[in-house]
Amino acid sequence: MITKVGEHITLDILGTKKEYDPAFYEKLVYKIAKIAKVTVLQISKYKFEPQGFTLVALLAESHISFHTFPEKGIISFDFFTCAKISPSVALDVIKDEIEHTHIIKKQFNRDTVDLYHDNYSSPGLKKSYVVNKVFENFKSKVGQHIEILELEQFGKALFIDNEIQVAEKDEHLYSSTFVNSGLSLNSNKEKAAIIGGGDGGVARECISKNFGFIDWYELDPEVVEVCDKHIGKIGDKATEKNSVKCVWGDAFESIKAVKDDTYDQIYVDLNDDQYCIDLAAKNMNSLVRILKPKGVITAQVGSQDKKPKQVEYWLNIFNQNFGNTKLSRVYIPSFDCSWNFSSSINH
Repeated sequence: MITKVGEHITLDILGTKKEYDPAFYEKLVYKIAKIAKVTVLQISKYKFEPQGFTLVALLAESHISFHTFPEKGIISFDFFTCAKISPSVALDVIKDEIEHTHIIKKQFNRDTVDLYHDNYSSPGLKKSYVVNKVFENFKSKVGQHIEILELEQFGKALFIDNEIQVAEKDEHLYSSTFVNSGLSLNSNKEKAAIIGGGDGGVARECISKNFGFIDWYELDPEVVEVCDKHIGKIGDKATEKNSVKCVWGDAFESIKAVKDDTYDQIYVDLNDDQYCIDLAAKNMNSLVRILKPKGVITAQVGSQDKKPKQVEYWLNIFNQNFGNTKLSRVYIPSFDCSWNFSSSINH
């Protein structure tokens, strides 16, 4: 249930050339308070040397403040109130009373809605997820920050290191496109390897496609545990299936013990960052070695919409090692962008 406690506005008044007397701001507070129908309880003010001034008015309904920066030509104002009249009424008063060139207004409700910043926002377009509930928030033993959040629009979702991994509502788009990207180049399904993919979605898809055997290499068992607990429909108890063997720890260390030409399909579901690109590139010879002739390796390579250079890096790695690659693409609503998967045949 959403509980509203008040409204808050901030005004940054730009292009101010006049340094007003402290008494001016005090009169302005009472003028705004009268229009907003709030009660001024006490005013505290302080004048800095050689310039600048701060005033804070304690209200029965919260507070009003002014902070001046004469050297920058800026006056900052904020007004938070739980009264019935919006604090935005202060804008017209300030426009009339203070000389300026421009006013930047920011207004928001003070309530119990939790907003989670989307890491894929660009500098010019900031986006946030509305969070209804937090189920898990901890750092795992291997050092990953793991969160299970219930999102207003997308249901329960897994975040690792502050970045969304999967959401209940549209995870099937990600996992099905991932697995089908490899199968479209070679339909053999005797044995597959999954590197990463702790939510279990890729493992579930492989099971549903009737792969004979699946070796699932996952660094962090705590990711698998919390996903089984809170978003179990995604993995659908993949770890309990007879066809699935879970290998915990560093995947690239583990595959050193795997025989040559073992897998028909390898799915690399690592984080989409430069560290993982470099890690995959460093270990690509090992991946080639355990992949059957005509076998296919597929990796999630991020978003061409948001990180085109990152996708290009992945494609270069695949082309350098296999001489070919096919790029698949699907729009993921919870990611707010299209996502890409690169698949190469081992010739």
